[in-house]
Order: sequence, then structure tokens, then C-alpha cells
Amino acid sequence: MRVTLTTHGGMAAALTRRLPPKVLDTADLSPKAEAELRELISAAATAPPAAANPAARDEMTYTVTVDDDGELTTLTASDAAMSAEFSTLLSWLEDQ
Repeated sequence: MRVTLTTHGGMAAALTRRLPPKVLDTADLSPKAEAELRELISAAATAPPAAANPAARDEMTYTVTVDDDGELTTLTASDAAMSAEFSTLLSWLEDQ
């Protein structure tokens, strides 16, 4: 399974758009870390969406794309509209 994290927008958009997406291959993870990642993805994918804040400006948008043997899942959230489950997944991915 390959997991790709891309970021868009925000106050640092001019800097972050030049950064490549973060790609994580579960083949490089321990079995325990892979299981944890799968649980986090499942939780984020089934969580109810957070309510958007129309007053939010310069918010960062995060896209997590999961390629599990050709089955693609895309999860998207922003700083102003992010479920707790997506936030946990995002933190885990950023720490890797």
C-alpha cells in the first residue's frame, strides 16, 4: 500500500507548492506500524465530515491518497474543516 500526502494553500502556499508530496510505502514499515496506519485510514475514511468554516482564510488543505493494490481512496480535509480522525492520521503521516 502506498499513501501520499499532499498539501495545498495556506499562508505558505508559495513555499509548499514547491515541496514534493510525502509518499509512504507500507513495505518500508514494521507490521505494527502498517496495522496502525490501516486503522487510522479506516477511521478517517468513515468519520463524519467536519463542518466547513466559510470565514476561514488562508487555510491549508490536505489530501491523503491511498493506493491499496490499485484500489484508490482519497481523503481531503482543511485546517478549518477536519475530523479528529483525519487530524490523527495527518499527525501520524507527518511524523513519519
